[in-house]
Amino acid sequence: MKRAGMTDIVSLQGTLYVSRNPTRRWLHTARRDLVIEAIRTAPLRVFNRALEVGPGSGVYLPSLCERFGRVVAIDLEEAHVTQLRKTVGAPPNLELMVGDMGRRQWAERFDLVLCSEVIEHVPDPPSFMAGLARAIEPGGVLILSTPQPWSLMELTASVALSPALIGVTRTIYREPVLPTGHINVMSRDRVTRLLQDHSFEILASNYFGLYVPVVAEFGGDIGVRLLRRLEKLLQRHGPRGLLWTQLHLARKAMTR
Repeated sequence: MKRAGMTDIVSLQGTLYVSRNPTRRWLHTARRDLVIEAIRTAPLRVFNRALEVGPGSGVYLPSLCERFGRVVAIDLEEAHVTQLRKTVGAPPNLELMVGDMGRRQWAERFDLVLCSEVIEHVPDPPSFMAGLARAIEPGGVLILSTPQPWSLMELTASVALSPALIGVTRTIYREPVLPTGHINVMSRDRVTRLLQDHSFEILASNYFGLYVPVVAEFGGDIGVRLLRRLEKLLQRHGPRGLLWTQLHLARKAMTR
């Protein structure tokens, strides 16, 4: 499969929050708003340094820069960081860098680390999680979001974004659509174990984002209202694994 170029990726990220499709727009803006709320309410005693891993379009950087004295954003792709410099400008307390979290050693550690929709793209999640743990001060907080493997969104995307059908999907949406690039979508239990194995205590978890084929593509605003009601039922009664996103707030254990 041809690898998506930076222009394609940036175009996609710019589309998600203003998509002409109401369900697509809702799914992404709801996750954005919940992550921003987690940043603003993270239970910390100090707000000196924050790190975002894989900052994407930079949608969370203003909230981080507002709450923390120093913010670092790191991405594996130099071209992505270059593009981000153009889109977010140069806040005085923000540093953008290129690096691999699985190998990075930090001279300083961070009070809060944000990793949203990244770990599903990495080939070795345990090494990546070890890198996140190294970056966080004891008592610091990790905000981690990632898709759920048995969600209706991930199951449908494996078919609708396949080489044979992605052209049809693009015709339906009439805006940028790319393969997800997900290579390690982990269950709630696996993510929980991974966090615990790296000395994190889970403080809170949230599961959200209901996608239903056909309703999402053709239901319009009425479809979104229906999906929101069904989402609340699944959150309350289950199975929550059908919801697209898991969001965990976890504290790193204090050093003994």
